[in-house]
Amino acid sequence: MSSVEAFRTEIRGWLAANLTGSFADLRGRGGPGREHEAFDERLGWERHMAAAGWTCVGWPEEYGGRGASIEQQIAFHEEYALADAPARVNHIGEQLLGPTLVAFGTPAQRARFLPPIAAVQELWCQGYSEPDAGSDLANVRTRAERDGGDWVVTGQKIWTSMAHEAQWCFVVARTGPGSTRHHGLSYLLVPLDGPGVEIRPITQLTGDHEFNEVFFDGARTRAEHVVGEPGDGWRVAMATLGFERGVSTLGQQVGFRRELEALVALARRNGAAKDPLIRDRLARAWTGLETIRWNALRMLDGVAAGAPGPEASIGKIFWATWHRELGELAMSVLGAGGMTAAGAPYGLDRWQRLFLFSRADTIYAGSNEIQRNIIAERVLGLPKEPRP
Repeated sequence: MSSVEAFRTEIRGWLAANLTGSFADLRGRGGPGREHEAFDERLGWERHMAAAGWTCVGWPEEYGGRGASIEQQIAFHEEYALADAPARVNHIGEQLLGPTLVAFGTPAQRARFLPPIAAVQELWCQGYSEPDAGSDLANVRTRAERDGGDWVVTGQKIWTSMAHEAQWCFVVARTGPGSTRHHGLSYLLVPLDGPGVEIRPITQLTGDHEFNEVFFDGARTRAEHVVGEPGDGWRVAMATLGFERGVSTLGQQVGFRRELEALVALARRNGAAKDPLIRDRLARAWTGLETIRWNALRMLDGVAAGAPGPEASIGKIFWATWHRELGELAMSVLGAGGMTAAGAPYGLDRWQRLFLFSRADTIYAGSNEIQRNIIAERVLGLPKEPRP
C-alpha cells in the first residue's frame, strides 16, 4: 500500500470511528450559507480533531502539522467530504493565515499564532474587502499609523465572513502616507476584542448572516503584528489568496457532486427528468463538474511549487459559475413549488437556500469580472484594462 493510500485509509477509519455518538448528528451540517448550523457543536468537533492531530495536516511538523504531501492532503479533504463530516469552522485560520505565517511570518509570530490555530482555540477572519474596494483590493482605504509600540487602525471592512465568531482578523491596511494602489499596504494581525472595533451583521437573502461589516475606530495592534515588512502587504495578501484556492477545493467538489446526485434523484422522483431540457441541463452539470475537477488537479502543480499561480482564477470562475447555475437548475427541477417557503415566516428548503446563497459565489473571494481580468492580464499577457 502506498503512503497516500495508507494515509487515506487512516483518516477514513478515524472519521468512521469518531463521527459517532453526539458527533453523528453533525454530519452534513454547516458550510457556505449554513454556517449558523450547530456552530458551537462543530467547534467542539474540530477541537476533538485537533486533539487527535487531524487539523493542519499540510503544515510542517515543526509548526503542529503532519507534513502531509499534496497527494495526502487531497486524500484527507476528499475523505472528509465523503464522510459527510461537518463543515470546518477554522478554515480561514488553518488554510489561509497559517500557510501565510509559515511562508512570511517571523519566528515569534509563528510561535504566538500557529499553536492556537492548530488547537482551534483562536478563530480568524479576513479583512480585505471594503465598501469602495471589494474585489479591487488595491483600492483599500483603511489606514494604520504607528503610535509608539502599536499600529492604530482606522477604516471599514465589509463582507467579513464569520467575524462575529472570530477573535482575530488579518487586515490589509494602507500604512504608506500618500501611497496609491498596491503600494504602501501592510498586512496586520488585529485583535477583535479590544476597544475601537465594532462588528455589525449583514443579513443575507437566506435570512441568516455569516457576513459582517467591521469598523475600526482607532483599534490597536502591536507593532510586531505586521506580517512581512511594512509596505509589503500586497505581496503577502496575494499569497494568502493563492493558499485559499489550494487542495481543499477537491473536498469542496465532493460536496458539489453530492448536491448534483441529490438533485438528479429529485428530478427522477418528481418527474422533472422527463423534460428533455432538464435532462440536458443535468448532463451539462455533470460534465461541468468533471471539468472543475480536472482543472483543480492541474492547478495543484502550482500548489506543489508553493502556491497556486494566477491560473487558480480559472478554477474560481468555473466552480462559482457552475454552483450558481446548479441553484438555478434546482429551482427549475422544483417548478412552481420552489417559489413557496417551506414554513413560516421564511423557512427555506435546501434547494431554495442553494439558489439564494449561490448568487454570492460569483462575487465573494474575487468576482468573476476581476478573475477574468487576472486571467487576461497575468496568464494571457493581454494589455491591462485602463484604470483612472
